[in-house]
Amino acid sequence: MKTHWRLPLCCLLITGLGTPLFAQDQREQEIRQLENLERQSVLQGDTAALFGRLWSPHMVINTPANVVGTVEGTKHYLRTGGLNYLSFTREIEKITFINDVAIVMGGEVIKPQGHQPHAGKTVHRRFTHVWMPSDSGWSIIARQATITKVE
Repeated sequence: MKTHWRLPLCCLLITGLGTPLFAQDQREQEIRQLENLERQSVLQGDTAALFGRLWSPHMVINTPANVVGTVEGTKHYLRTGGLNYLSFTREIEKITFINDVAIVMGGEVIKPQGHQPHAGKTVHRRFTHVWMPSDSGWSIIARQATITKVE
């Protein structure tokens, strides 16, 4: 008779734990899709997607040039050809949610072209993005990128 309490307890625990894990999986999938969209938008110079949706107007950036910047400076840099890449890949290693904030960390590999530093070379970077939801959806509020290797 003592074993009868275990089945309801197991069902309660599985049901109670399943909902938050599923909800987090949905948020993680959405952030992964947005990360890819952001990467593609930078690669294609899609300012409408970047400025109108993906980058918060309050975004701050610790740039690969070791300068703290704002979204306004990044807009100017993008519009004048400063983010002109032949290729751009990103590997997400970890997504962490703290309340309604998503923190994404991983590595990026870019091939700058044009008049950028390291044009024609392969540049490896570590990156961190901080995403926050708003009425219009998730947007990046902070970005950090550090060059680790140039080949």
